[in-house]
Amino acid sequence: MLYGVIHLPPLPGTPFHVPGSLPAIVDEAVRAAAALRAGGADGALLQTVDRVYSVDDDADPARIAAMTLCAAQVAAEVGDGFHLGVQIMRHAVRASLAVAKVMGASFVRADALVGATLSTHGWVEPDSLRIMEYRRALDAFGIRLVADVDSMHFRWAGQDETTGGVARRALQVGADAVCVAHPDEKATLEKLADVRDRAPGARIMLGGFVTHDNAPRLLADADGAFVSGCLTADDGSGRFEVDRVHQLATLVHEAGR
Repeated sequence: MLYGVIHLPPLPGTPFHVPGSLPAIVDEAVRAAAALRAGGADGALLQTVDRVYSVDDDADPARIAAMTLCAAQVAAEVGDGFHLGVQIMRHAVRASLAVAKVMGASFVRADALVGATLSTHGWVEPDSLRIMEYRRALDAFGIRLVADVDSMHFRWAGQDETTGGVARRALQVGADAVCVAHPDEKATLEKLADVRDRAPGARIMLGGFVTHDNAPRLLADADGAFVSGCLTADDGSGRFEVDRVHQLATLVHEAGR
């Protein structure tokens, strides 16, 4: 599975939102999703990007409303058969589930589900019971939950634990898949092997650093990837190029992923 990551600029309800920019944000997200679908990607993850985040599992109501509007417009553009995901950063897992449930998204990505991790903005300490109770209250277990277990978003804090051990813990509390990432290819392959060893049967997504060059090797033992940078134009616009999407989608699908 190839999922393009659509990075959304600061939304209403956040300190660095540019007043009046929401219509343009929505239009650009729709354009990006259309390019991903045209290039053969399997889906897209709508991910908020801000300069400062709350580490609580919470989000401003205006931010949630804006994400819902954006997701609904994207869903209307791409239609059925294109997997759409939601991630309200830094750690608004329940709000992400709410948006996904309301507008019919396929999955959410959680930057943390077990343990704790230190971020620029403080400690992220997920309450997995609270997340799962809310997921049950929404009747949202049909929405897949992808949990980062060793990536740029999450590093296990405290006692020693391997990537596979964290993955096993995340699956035990309710994750449907786990996400790993590392800039070094060898390190990534070692993390994948550890997850396969300690959490057999786990679905593993690559959470970054995937390129057209390394995709065949990394996807040999992963189930899919979240990708952004290598799909964008060289002009600095950040827009996805259909040809680049198509090239990577072909590599991913040829790997049987």
